[in-house]
Amino acid sequence: MTTNAPVLSGTATGIGTSSSVPVPLPMYDDPACAPAATLIRPTPETVMRLKAMADETRLTLLLTLLHATAPVCVCNLLPGVGVGQATVSHHLKVLRAAGLVAVERQGIWAHYHIAPDAEAWLRTTLG
Repeated sequence: MTTNAPVLSGTATGIGTSSSVPVPLPMYDDPACAPAATLIRPTPETVMRLKAMADETRLTLLLTLLHATAPVCVCNLLPGVGVGQATVSHHLKVLRAAGLVAVERQGIWAHYHIAPDAEAWLRTTLG
């Protein structure tokens, strides 16, 4: 008994920051199979931003800053998130490294706001 197995074929496009390269994507050459989809890869910047947002405390900080009408002093962020000052500072450092927030120093205090380059992306992503 001989069976005719579907043939694997195809490629897809990987979307990067500066170049797009074909990405091998196994697909079955079978008429009953749905048409092949284009594989879309996130940019490294998008991956870093989403990883930074993948923590409830950081997401709380981001949403708070996104809805604030002016930069917020770190001293006013502490009571609302339920963690200590060192933990809040660490989370804000991660958000800064991802390019999501920016800081302005005013005396001994740090005032945080959404980074201008990230605001539209955050509003689209978080709704």
